[in-house]
Amino acid sequence: MQYVDVAGRLLLITMFTLALASKISGRRAWGEFVASVRAMAVVGDARAPVAATATAAAEGGVVVLAAIPLRWAGSASFVLAAGLLGCLTIAVTMVVRRGDAVACRCFGASRTPIGASHIVRNVLLVGAALLGLAGSLAGGSLDPVLGVVVGVFGAVLGLLVSRWDDLVALL
Repeated sequence: MQYVDVAGRLLLITMFTLALASKISGRRAWGEFVASVRAMAVVGDARAPVAATATAAAEGGVVVLAAIPLRWAGSASFVLAAGLLGCLTIAVTMVVRRGDAVACRCFGASRTPIGASHIVRNVLLVGAALLGLAGSLAGGSLDPVLGVVVGVFGAVLGLLVSRWDDLVALL
């Protein structure tokens, strides 16, 4: 199960680093993210900047905790990621149910409207975070070479998740 922990941490680090960087890379990017949170109409207009800031802070927290090579930090990162992704899944589901055309700003300047595929992505990621938590709690020994292999696998999965809209469009 230690390999699940390693792969899960690299998945979280890659995915949330890319997500956070796309939101805070500049004033325009941040403004577009806040506008998308406002357009989702899940929180009031006045609370959209607070919700956007909380989202960015949670993403940063997941990355920092996942990078700390201690068991408790990995467990905390998986719990934080599952909670954040759970909240985002609820928000996305509300938007989809209303039929609103809100651009997904999870990984930058996408124009793809939030849809059912984003719900599927988020549910899969919640499952991955919970699986990573189980791996983190189980502990165990780790072969360093195999650890690197599963770490690369996790990072590649994180890159693929960041290109979810493109992958869905291809299929």
